[in-house]
Amino acid sequence: MPRLREIPRAEVTDERILFFYDHLFAPDRDPAVDHGTATGSPGDWWTVFAQDPDVFRHAVRGFALYRNASLDPVLRELGQCRAGWARGSQFVFSQHCKQMRALGMSEDRIQSIPHWQTADCYSELERAVLAYTDGLVLDGGRVPDRVFEILQKHLSDKEILQLTYITCMYEMHATMSRALRLEFDDRPEPIVEVAAPEGYGTRDISADLTGGS
Repeated sequence: MPRLREIPRAEVTDERILFFYDHLFAPDRDPAVDHGTATGSPGDWWTVFAQDPDVFRHAVRGFALYRNASLDPVLRELGQCRAGWARGSQFVFSQHCKQMRALGMSEDRIQSIPHWQTADCYSELERAVLAYTDGLVLDGGRVPDRVFEILQKHLSDKEILQLTYITCMYEMHATMSRALRLEFDDRPEPIVEVAAPEGYGTRDISADLTGGS
C-alpha cells in the first residue's frame, strides 16, 4: 500500500479533485477504498496527491500542458516512457507503453524501449530523443553536443523546450511514485541480502576467495 494515507471521497472538498474522482472512478465509488482504473492501475496516485489540493492542481495542469504541446506526441511518449524505464518506475513505464500503443506505435518499437541503443526500428530523430532522455534522466542533464544537434536539425527551439520539460516532469513523477510506493511501484525493495545457508555462521568469504592468504 502507499506510504502516505489515501484521502477518501468523504474528506474531499476541492472541486477539481472531485472532478477526477468522478471521472476516473465513477461517482458511486470511493477510490481510496474501491481501487482500480480503466488502465488496470490501482489509482492511488490520485488519492495520495489529494493530500494537498495545490499540489494536485499543479500536477494536473502539467498533464494538460503536455497534451496541448505542439511537440509530436510520439516523440513526447518516447521521452516519457524511456524516463520511466530509466528511473526504474514500473508505473510510468507501463502507463506510457499503453499510451504509445494508443497512438498507433508498433509493438516492435514499444518493446525496444529498454534496449533502444541496439534497435533499428527508430528514426534518427527518435534515437536522438531517446539519447536525450538518457542524458536528462541518467546523466543529470549532461547531453552530448551531437545529440542536441540532431534535435535542432528536426525540431524547433520551442519543441525542444517542451520535450525537455515534459521528460523531466515525468522523471519527477517516476521518482515520486517509487518513493511513495504508488500504483505499480508499490513493490518491496529488490536489493536485499540473500540469507546464507543454515550453519554458515560468520565464515570469512574474502578468505575463501584468496585461498586463506
